[in-house]
Amino acid sequence: MSDNHNSASMQNHIRIYLMVFGALGVLTIITVLASYLNLSTSEGIFLALIIASVKASLVLGYFMHLISERKLIIWILLITVFFFFVMIFLPLISNIDHAGDPAQWWEVI
Repeated sequence: MSDNHNSASMQNHIRIYLMVFGALGVLTIITVLASYLNLSTSEGIFLALIIASVKASLVLGYFMHLISERKLIIWILLITVFFFFVMIFLPLISNIDHAGDPAQWWEVI
């Protein structure tokens, strides 16, 4: 009975890993297809970061086994992701503020 339970549990884990692997493959194809879209640089970066964040969350959650971790670790990771996006988009916001301004950002400083 114990062998059947372990075998069923192992098969379930293998099925989950294969589903995550398939999702990562599909998201990689979506990333490649998104590169052919006619988007501005800011929109392209935003789309690429969203796709990469979804892929990273799958890897962190399932392959690094963080999906069952304590809430404190999850909150620390979420705060890290939030500040990552803030630091990524600060230059873009600064660039948008000076759009149409003849002075470039390096001349303003």
